[in-house]
Amino acid sequence: MDFLKAIYDHITGFFGLGNLYNIIKSGDYSKFLSWDGVTAVLGPMLPVLLVVEIIRGAFYKKFKVIHYKISFWTYVLNAFIGTVLSIAMVTLCIGFFSRFALFNTTFTWYWFIYGYIVWEFAHFWYHYLAHKVRILWCLHSTHHAPESMNLSVTFAHFFLEAPYADLIRTSICILLGVNPPMLFVIMFVDGFWGSMIHIGENLIEDGRLGFLNKIVLTPSHHRVHHARNPLYMDTNFCNLLPIWDKVFGTFQNEDRKIPIEYGISRPMIKNSFLDAYFGEIIALAKDVHKAPGIKNKFLYIVMPPGWSHTGDHKMTTVVKKAYFESLVKNDGEEKDTVGQGEKAEVI
Repeated sequence: MDFLKAIYDHITGFFGLGNLYNIIKSGDYSKFLSWDGVTAVLGPMLPVLLVVEIIRGAFYKKFKVIHYKISFWTYVLNAFIGTVLSIAMVTLCIGFFSRFALFNTTFTWYWFIYGYIVWEFAHFWYHYLAHKVRILWCLHSTHHAPESMNLSVTFAHFFLEAPYADLIRTSICILLGVNPPMLFVIMFVDGFWGSMIHIGENLIEDGRLGFLNKIVLTPSHHRVHHARNPLYMDTNFCNLLPIWDKVFGTFQNEDRKIPIEYGISRPMIKNSFLDAYFGEIIALAKDVHKAPGIKNKFLYIVMPPGWSHTGDHKMTTVVKKAYFESLVKNDGEEKDTVGQGEKAEVI
């Protein structure tokens, strides 16, 4: 019976039904107007949508279990330890950095707007560094490893990524005056929307969401972020508001003429959880081991993924530059061909 109860508790915990059930059971529906009531209602939405996504995919014969393999095993591995470490990191950062805050804010609507802009700034830098520093990419790459997009991808994270992310985001927010109660509300909104933008084509084929595509970062923008196409690589680092992507030049809309190819550029063992989880760490360890001299070994750790001591770089900047140069070259060749054709007609 204890075993069955443990399974029941884990299922209800995953679906976030505990608080919702308690409010309904109490009969005091006015609680739904409180913060606890709002979170109780919104909490189960992601798991329920995930189930709907799977059912809809199966109905249209698009569902494949293998598309959920990496995310499932990552969730199982991280279910407890990742959450505990993340909460501990947030607590430590608040306790340590509060004394160094430049100023203090209050929980008002205008300070909330300020706080969210600061949060997006902090999120941008955590996310940007996770793509540009190889040791940090080792933590983040697990999230990019799945070669399809669906809601389960939101659970695909290396267990040390959340503590690293919370170290950067919480520290910046606290130092810039975002008070802890407001920060927790922002984290909830960010987490909710950050999950929703992983909705796959099985649930919403066109992720641009109409007019919202011009206001916020939509599933379409985040699908672009998960792409390994050269045009899309290292873009859309924000989560809800694209402010800082536009400021720093990393914003990219989806080009419907270019089909998105999900996954990472490194050749992977097809649908391998172990390769998705540990592959980048192993690849880094091999590069460090083979690199000549302490300097090169250190550079492999802190330089962007694709950097090489031989000069044969395969970094995103190199790949994108070659891609755009090829477009210009092909465009020029097409114009020359058209021009020659026109001359031939005149003759």
